[in-house]
Amino acid sequence: MIRTQLPWQALQPDTSRYQSAFTQSVPDEGDILSSLQPRLMNALAYLACKPRSPVLIIRSQENSDYLSSIAQAYLSVDESAQEARGWNYRSQTAGQYTLTPAPPDTATFRQQPGVHYAEWIESAQLFGVVRGTHGHWTPEPGLLHEANGGALILSVRTLIAQPLMWLRLKKFISRGYFEWLSPDDKYPLPVSLPAIPLKVKLILCGDRDALADFGDEEPEFLEDALYTEFEGQWRINDDQDMALWCEGVREVALREGLPALSDDAWPLLIGEGCRYTGDQTLLPLCPRWISRQLTAAFTYGGEITAQSLQGAQEESLWRESYLPERMLEEIGEQQILIETSGEVIGQVNGLSVLDFPGHPRPWGEPSRITCVVHYGDGEVMDIERKAELGGNLHAKGMMIIQAYLIAELELEQQLPFSASMVFEQSYSEVDGDSASLAELCALISALSRQPISQSIAVTGSVDQFGNVQPVGGLNEKIEGFFAVCAQRELTGEQGVIIPQSNVRHLSLSQDVVDAVKAGQFHLWAIDRADDAVAILTGKEWRTEEETDDLLSLVQERIARATLPEPRPRSGLFRWLNWFNQN
Repeated sequence: MIRTQLPWQALQPDTSRYQSAFTQSVPDEGDILSSLQPRLMNALAYLACKPRSPVLIIRSQENSDYLSSIAQAYLSVDESAQEARGWNYRSQTAGQYTLTPAPPDTATFRQQPGVHYAEWIESAQLFGVVRGTHGHWTPEPGLLHEANGGALILSVRTLIAQPLMWLRLKKFISRGYFEWLSPDDKYPLPVSLPAIPLKVKLILCGDRDALADFGDEEPEFLEDALYTEFEGQWRINDDQDMALWCEGVREVALREGLPALSDDAWPLLIGEGCRYTGDQTLLPLCPRWISRQLTAAFTYGGEITAQSLQGAQEESLWRESYLPERMLEEIGEQQILIETSGEVIGQVNGLSVLDFPGHPRPWGEPSRITCVVHYGDGEVMDIERKAELGGNLHAKGMMIIQAYLIAELELEQQLPFSASMVFEQSYSEVDGDSASLAELCALISALSRQPISQSIAVTGSVDQFGNVQPVGGLNEKIEGFFAVCAQRELTGEQGVIIPQSNVRHLSLSQDVVDAVKAGQFHLWAIDRADDAVAILTGKEWRTEEETDDLLSLVQERIARATLPEPRPRSGLFRWLNWFNQN
């Protein structure tokens, strides 16, 4: 079993061993892209040189930052040396035009290498228009014509929202020529324009939901297309990995026209990046996230240093913390009852993450979980489920803790007690199994009649064998409980129990780190439910002597509850007993 009180050094990613990587230069941009996005670069190179299909599907976000990055990546691998071609339309007779070759530099329509992209585009912008004045008609090129001979990058949701535009685009690319069509079938084009030779490699970008919707409409099309991913995270194993990521950040700063980062800015940016990915070994590759962090720091301080990054982050957090502050005030004013001191039987501080619609970031808040036990048929009643406020995953967690407890008690008959479990003062849906460890502790406390320390909060899920499993939102949960404790004054006894497998996900605020360093707050990492119960109650779940452990106390209570009731005495014995007493 692992029961570890974590040192303050474990609460944030260790950046001290990467100091040399912050100044290490990686000269070749192509190597950076190939290293940071190997799948993407391989697919783009295949599309550019050996296209089995002129279509590539990329799982990525659909904003301009991603499309721009993909366009730059394509240009770095496109080595096609095809000869540029050009055409102009020439009027012959009324309503009749011919397509004549023209030098590319003077041609209105041309075919040449390159890449073009659009986050959102409509039919007239993509296909061009035919404008007429006084009987003279002039065809004007669209983005498709500009991309002729190269690559065109579009958002999948743009095509889903405009099915007619997509059907026409698909036909033009598959047939290899562009036809001028009227945007409205009721009004045909007033002129006859010859088709233009078309050779375009199409790159479609979308998230998984958009690609799933697109696949439902175009299953055969997706089967023939190439597929790859724009990887959103970069794993750090050594100095070289860190140096590559830092160089990628510098490329974003250069593209945005921002100054270079100072040496002291890197640790703070890495800590925020690990918090964003939720893992101390992963850093974000999202160009929009990187750009947002650097731009905010530059806007705040006119440079990108640790001070400007910290100031920008604190300012952003303050602007976005109206709801968390209101909830903290409610707890401070005892409108939401949360205990951070003392001991209570059958009550434990669970941890929740709140994510309100329209609020830019989630935040953590402690939840009071209570359990009461009474004689019954062994059912552990989930009040949230009964009130239709509990989701399926929460119900699953409740059934798992019940199964674990029955197996540990090794009963040959039904548990003679029933229990009811509830999140107190919770008025919205509760889902997920991250509170199952806390609920198990509350149930054991109620059964054994041993109080739980209210200075400690718990998060984690359990399996049927009592193993503690990782959960999400860890940093927000810890910081939420810490804020409540700090509001009431830190006592040095408060802290949070987390799964051992979650330690790698820690990237906590400096306030929490400082408190742990000073011994005013604690974090325990465990891998078994037994350890959580022992920390909370001060008693082990199971010992070799089996005299004063929690399991023995529960078994003893069950034994007393299952003793046969004494047989009532007959009338003769009652009379003799009365006679002897008198």
